[in-house]
Amino acid sequence: MIEIELKGYADDKIFRRVRENFKLIRVEYHEDSYFQHPCRDFSETDEALRIRIKRFNGHFEAFLTYKGTKIDPDSKTRKEVEVPLTDPDKHSEILESLGFKEVMTIEKKREKYYVDKGVVIALDEVEGIGKFIEIEALAEGEQAIDESVKRLREILRSLGVERFERRSYLELILEREAEHGEA
Repeated sequence: MIEIELKGYADDKIFRRVRENFKLIRVEYHEDSYFQHPCRDFSETDEALRIRIKRFNGHFEAFLTYKGTKIDPDSKTRKEVEVPLTDPDKHSEILESLGFKEVMTIEKKREKYYVDKGVVIALDEVEGIGKFIEIEALAEGEQAIDESVKRLREILRSLGVERFERRSYLELILEREAEHGEA
């Protein structure tokens, strides 16, 4: 499956427009723990491996997710493989036993909104870096990427998004820490 995703910087006005125009699916709290491969530098290959714990409505879900390299120059479109986990701590232990190193855990509050069949908007408040909006659709193949990216970008622009961002939250936080001498 290919995840077609666009992300932009947001503010209270953009959050309000989304809340007024789309149906809330649910509010989630995410803990995303990112891992570095023992023999391959994911920061150079533009890949990601994470364990995500989602908490919502008194429940939790956990997933191991691999994200491949970005395949579109204007968006965050990439291959994504995700599997559910029943015990994220044990899965972390397995990864670490195999030589993977945890890089960082990022926490965020996410509000998910239904836009259209197969299209979801997320309003993210990411600890340490602020507010963002993401819009996502899934595609079976690469032939749908260009048209989907154009459509998703138009939706974000109509909500007031002016600045788009291809870097992941992990990249943004690591860059901020390097600039401030925290890395």
